[in-house]
Amino acid sequence: MKKKLSLVLAVLLTTAMVFTGCGKSESSSANKPEDKSAKKEIKVGVALYKFDDTFISTVRDAIEAEAKAIEEKDGVKITINAVDGQGQQTMQNDQVDTFITQKYDVICVNMVDRTAASVIIDKAKAANIPVVFFNREPVKEDMAKWDKMFYVGAKAEESGTMQGQIIADYWKKHPEADKNKDGKIQYVMLEGEPGHQDAILRTEYSIKALEEAGLKVEKLASDTANWQRAQGQDKMSAWLSAHQDKIEVVFANNDDMALGAIEALKAAGYFKDNKFMPVVGVDATAPAIDSLKQGLLLGTVLNDAKGQGSGVMDIAYSIVKGEDVASTVKGITDGKYMWVPYQPVTKENVDKFAK
Repeated sequence: MKKKLSLVLAVLLTTAMVFTGCGKSESSSANKPEDKSAKKEIKVGVALYKFDDTFISTVRDAIEAEAKAIEEKDGVKITINAVDGQGQQTMQNDQVDTFITQKYDVICVNMVDRTAASVIIDKAKAANIPVVFFNREPVKEDMAKWDKMFYVGAKAEESGTMQGQIIADYWKKHPEADKNKDGKIQYVMLEGEPGHQDAILRTEYSIKALEEAGLKVEKLASDTANWQRAQGQDKMSAWLSAHQDKIEVVFANNDDMALGAIEALKAAGYFKDNKFMPVVGVDATAPAIDSLKQGLLLGTVLNDAKGQGSGVMDIAYSIVKGEDVASTVKGITDGKYMWVPYQPVTKENVDKFAK
């Protein structure tokens, strides 16, 4: 009887262990696929080329605003760590190294030097941390190096074309703008940072638009002012001294330089007693909109900072959720590019953009 009882107990224990084991196997989280959308905290590193750039600071604000909107909507915590590259590529490289070491989920980069993106790409790829570039487009060869990279920006040639169209419209409506009555537009050009694709294309396409409109042009001077208001003012002051009243139009690759030029023109007696100088910029920053409404800046082109910032954050969030970004986020073309359209801004439509 003892032997039989022992045998029965052994069978019962074995059966219980088998069923218990099966239960654990079925409920074990190790056998379930990871639900990336359930991630409750996301760390996003944002490396900016320079904090004191008016447009870039607006893009940064838009990234942070979109992150807050996602937090409220989906109940996730998003930590945005934005760092200032101070215009130094070596410093930006070190900042990206820190993001990688601290295992951030996504790194968003506004390159100091767009031609140096391969260094950052290689490091991010080795750590398997996706990258979203914005505003400063890496060269095509670098963008083709990895499938976990994206770019958010605008086609710079569009903004140049719109600048040229604003001047062409003004020139045709105001024959008095041709001061020397020679049938040519004598212009000066404030260019952005050397080698920046926006500076190159805006400079080229603004003049191309004038020529395609049937207007003749003559360049009196051009120089880089590195997107900076103070440098734009200094360059314009020098040109006014060198060319006296020969200048008829001022092109600037961005609004900060355009506003600097206006300060120099005001000091030279412009914008009073019917003495006007047409100046056009790009970005439609708040100070530029104010200047336009005051009748100083002739026109600008909206570089949609809010659209770019929200696009960057939407892509970053989609990446973290493990989604197919190209098919999930609206506006993606060629698998990894988001192009945010420009819009011309003049006194006729400025109220639409004033807020």
